[in-house]
Amino acid sequence: MIHYENLKLALGDLDEEAVMAELDRITADPELDAQAAVAACQEGLTIVGERFESGEYFVGDLIFSGDLMSDAFAKLKPFMSGDVGGRLGKLVLCTVKDDLHDIGKNIVRCMLEAAGFEVLDLGIDVAPETIVDALKESGAKILGLSGVLTLAIESMRKTVEALKAAGIRDEIKVIIGGAPVTAEYCALVGADAWSVNAAETVSVCRGWAEQL
Repeated sequence: MIHYENLKLALGDLDEEAVMAELDRITADPELDAQAAVAACQEGLTIVGERFESGEYFVGDLIFSGDLMSDAFAKLKPFMSGDVGGRLGKLVLCTVKDDLHDIGKNIVRCMLEAAGFEVLDLGIDVAPETIVDALKESGAKILGLSGVLTLAIESMRKTVEALKAAGIRDEIKVIIGGAPVTAEYCALVGADAWSVNAAETVSVCRGWAEQL
């Protein structure tokens, strides 16, 4: 029986060499359970998120953890029988209109994909109507809006208003994130939730996905 604890801990420690060594070991074992290996990596990302929240890890560590998880997923994918990457459903993500920052969004995207979402990343400076079209075309029921500039709050509000105008607001769960975001701004925008770090965003979206 394969034990995956070392893989989880190695990823949590951001030890790339150890992660790859563990993956080589478990993928060579005929009893490999790729789903369990992915779950171990996801648990490792949870450790990373906790250490980021405590101040032990920094933004660069989060970016690296996303890259490391992507490499691990690529190594495990040939052994997967199902679409693990999209098992929690589709999610639309973007940086809102008039904001060009994407580091935070990219971290969130990597961690959401690692958690099991199929993420449709629309990029930066995305207009409300483009977001509405993407939600309609993809059938996604969760929307993540990112912004670093204070003016992004107004763009987020206009996006939620566009969802209402299109008659789909009640169907979509909206989470906003970024440096200026607060509970007060969340209420102003009309979003369902807000977050200032990737780990919390993943937790909220996973909870929604399990209910939808």
